[in-house]
Amino acid sequence: MGIPPKPWHVVKRSRIHGNGIYAKRKIPAGVRIMEYIGELISSAEADRRHPVNPDDPFHTFFFALGNGKVIDGSQGGNDARWINHSCEPNCETEETDDGRIFVVSLQPIPRGEELFYDYGLVIDARYTQKLKDEYKCLCGSAHCRGTMLAPKARKRK
Repeated sequence: MGIPPKPWHVVKRSRIHGNGIYAKRKIPAGVRIMEYIGELISSAEADRRHPVNPDDPFHTFFFALGNGKVIDGSQGGNDARWINHSCEPNCETEETDDGRIFVVSLQPIPRGEELFYDYGLVIDARYTQKLKDEYKCLCGSAHCRGTMLAPKARKRK
């Protein structure tokens, strides 16, 4: 058994929302910072479990996978569930062929900076202002979309 690697991150209160993940030390670009872990469930089970908190019904720890399954980070999850959304993220998520999700740094991240990725939430419904407001973005970046929802693909004419 080797010595476990030093963690790249620490959990602290975020200015954006609730808890956040911050760089505990300088993180180079291209580093797998951590894996998003939780209970693997079907999308039907995720629908059944949602919303978890009636006072904050649009906040979950679900991470949808390409194979239709969902990771529920509220069940057996780790610190990755605390990474907040930003429209100008310094991290991205990477899905492996075996359905694991890793948070990867897009650029060098200085010690003390909060980590973000773009949630890019996909909702099949029409994007009304009410729906956008329900998934309101609080990142405050210069290029903020105002919502955590992924931009809808434009239809070709």
